[in-house]
Amino acid sequence: MHIYEVLRRPIVTEKTMVTVDTANQYAFEVDTRANKFQVKDAVETAFDVTVERVNIMVMPAKTTRRGSRIRIRKPKWKKAVVTLAPGNSIQFFEGV
Repeated sequence: MHIYEVLRRPIVTEKTMVTVDTANQYAFEVDTRANKFQVKDAVETAFDVTVERVNIMVMPAKTTRRGSRIRIRKPKWKKAVVTLAPGNSIQFFEGV
C-alpha cells in the first residue's frame, strides 16, 4: 500500500479538538488495510512531525431495521488516534 493511500481524511469534531489542545492527539480515518506502522510513516511524511504513539480502532457499521430485515446504512471503518511528540503540531487542525 502506498504511503499516501493510508490517510483518508482528518476527523474534526468537538471531542478531537479537545484532545488536540490537551493531549496533542490527532484523529484520522485510515484505510481498513492499514496498520500502526503504516499510519505512523504516513503522518510523519505528510505533516513532517514526530509521532510517539498510534492507537487504531475499527468503528462498527451503522445498521437499520425494516421489519425482520437488517440493512447496513454505513460500512465499518478504521480510525487512528495519533499522539505527537511535545512541541509538534499539525497546522491543518489549527484555527478550526
